Amino acid sequence: MRQTFRTIALSAVAFSGLTACSGSAEQGPRGGDVQVTQPVERASPEVQRGFESWVEGFRPRALSNGISAATWNRAMRGVQYNPDVIRRDRNQSEFTKTIWEYLDSAASETRIANGRAALAQHGAVLSRIEAQYGVEKEVVVAVWGLESSYGSHRGTTQLIPALSTLAYDGRRGSFFAEQLIAALKIIQAGDTDPEHLTGSWAGAMGHTQFIPTSYLAFAVDFTGDGKRDIWSDNPADALASTAAYLARSGWVKGQPWGVEVQLPQGFNYGLAGKRTKKSPADWAALGVRDMNGARVPNHGAASILLPAGSKGAAFMIFGNFTAISRYNNADAYVIGVGHLSDRLRGRGPIRASWPRDDRALKAAERQELQERLSAKGFDTQGTDGKIGPNTIAAIEAWQRANGMTPDGYATMDVLVKLR
Repeated sequence: MRQTFRTIALSAVAFSGLTACSGSAEQGPRGGDVQVTQPVERASPEVQRGFESWVEGFRPRALSNGISAATWNRAMRGVQYNPDVIRRDRNQSEFTKTIWEYLDSAASETRIANGRAALAQHGAVLSRIEAQYGVEKEVVVAVWGLESSYGSHRGTTQLIPALSTLAYDGRRGSFFAEQLIAALKIIQAGDTDPEHLTGSWAGAMGHTQFIPTSYLAFAVDFTGDGKRDIWSDNPADALASTAAYLARSGWVKGQPWGVEVQLPQGFNYGLAGKRTKKSPADWAALGVRDMNGARVPNHGAASILLPAGSKGAAFMIFGNFTAISRYNNADAYVIGVGHLSDRLRGRGPIRASWPRDDRALKAAERQELQERLSAKGFDTQGTDGKIGPNTIAAIEAWQRANGMTPDGYATMDVLVKLR
């Protein structure tokens, strides 16, 4: 199930806030159960007419997908094109955060303190959620902390106009059309009404920022009031829905997401990455140890992840890393959730140093790096400016061919040498 439509590369994090489930949450708290929405800028008459024509043309598709005429009329009556969501979609920053900058915020002292307060305040319901779904309460609270700062930034955009606008706009029209139909189904089921169906400009909703299709697939009525209410001040349904999502994504209670480790001198960096899995015993035989010098216990098959290359922290990651990634397929986000949950349990900070003198590459620089690698015979399988497995493999091969540590990490130093 695709909870997010943005992927964050190993080397950097998209600079659009910590919220991750479907874009970015807005920085606007919601008070009480009365939704306060921002005034919506009006489109030009010509744009509004085109939008209204599209809405009318979309009606048969919605009805063919099970939306009743009554629900359609209720939700779409007077819907207006929202220019602001298009502006936000077009102008997402090209700048990026490094993994250490992201984690500095994701597991800041303030976020840790607020998380511990949330655990204390909602301890009873969180314990019941953990007992029912088998997902540790600290992990659920860590997701909550990253997605909406423990409910303080749930988003104030009315979603039916926003999703309709984004579907009409066409750049990712098929995705947003699917989300619009799902949002109409949420209204039809009676979980909320059009006025209270609110969230981020890109459709993420509630305390833990579900997109509508993920809501339909995973949201639960934990309070037993007949509604799966992830929007109100009571976070119980949202937290239980997050636990249900992780449980169905393969979460194993008692297994760590990952363990910070030390790599031996002469480590074969070609073994790093999620494609290579070995038992902790096999990694121990290669000299991999935890930060206290001990062998990592057997929590199942594991990979070695180097989010900042050979100069930063190394993690032995397990199956629960993948479970969190189903919520957001971004390594930095998964590490953020995992590390924050560890801190909420009372564990210490990451002990290795980070290469803080490095900066993240801008989009144009990442694209240039791919072009230069491919021109030298190290094919990146595309030059879209996104550092994924193919680009990492190409960097590793180029580094190996040039006598460098083959960690696959995209840095300014790599780009300068390629030039």
